[in-house]
Amino acid sequence: MTQAIAYLAFNGNCAEAMRFYERALGGKLEILMSGADSPMAAQIPKASAHRILHARLALPGGGTLFAGDAPEQVPYDGIKGVSITVDYPSIPEGEKIFAALAEGGQVTMPMQPAFWAKRWGMLVDRFGTPWIVNAEPIPL
Repeated sequence: MTQAIAYLAFNGNCAEAMRFYERALGGKLEILMSGADSPMAAQIPKASAHRILHARLALPGGGTLFAGDAPEQVPYDGIKGVSITVDYPSIPEGEKIFAALAEGGQVTMPMQPAFWAKRWGMLVDRFGTPWIVNAEPIPL
């Protein structure tokens, strides 16, 4: 079965972001590998060794979120043109996750009813990642 998995890019704060997502979303941060910890450590400039090459957060229910820091020599323009969407089976759970992700970020659409979910909302978290949270999605 093909599975689409988001791979987020950060500009030196990947470890902080992924620890935040672990707390906000639940799950377990299974991999947090810096350049210094990788099999390629000898090939990575010392000034970049602290940057995260690969992180994996296993989410409750079987989802996965991958991330890494963009290489320092590559211009970083942030995350654009995409939102990470998460669905929750109950309104209280969806609103709890929404509030956790919104901490220090910006709500762009408050939680409200929609035709596809009993409640939904949009936000950009404090790391610049856009999110859509659906609570009690309605089968279409």
